[in-house]
Amino acid sequence: MQTIKVHIQKMAGNEDIPLPAYMTDQAAGMDIFAAVASDEMILPGERKKIPTGIAIALPEGYEAQIRPRSGLAIHQGITLLNSPGTIDADYRGEIALIVINHGQEPFAVQRGMRLAQMVIQAVCQAQWIESSALDHTERGPGGFGHT
Repeated sequence: MQTIKVHIQKMAGNEDIPLPAYMTDQAAGMDIFAAVASDEMILPGERKKIPTGIAIALPEGYEAQIRPRSGLAIHQGITLLNSPGTIDADYRGEIALIVINHGQEPFAVQRGMRLAQMVIQAVCQAQWIESSALDHTERGPGGFGHT
């Protein structure tokens, strides 16, 4: 498994918030934690921006994907909008989560709660080559739901 070094900064006042952490040896995603000042209640159908208390400096050619945690989704109906969210290599601001409650009960986000996962991925950028025709495939122009 490849390892890269990523600089991380805890935002002022968040020294108690754990750094993102892999929970098992072969985990692809690191859990990231809520850095709310006090419990933040999210009502059913409501969404809120939740701080994580961290900023990162990814190396050029990488992104961080922010994804929901499956346990929160199945048990409480809590997930993330804009998922997966993308943190670009040139972004230096605090990472925040757009959390939505699809459950039927209010959900309390607590300080230090594992709220999402972050996956670091290598990226490439496309260079478009405009063409008058594309190569033929067996599927052809078969659309959504035709596979």
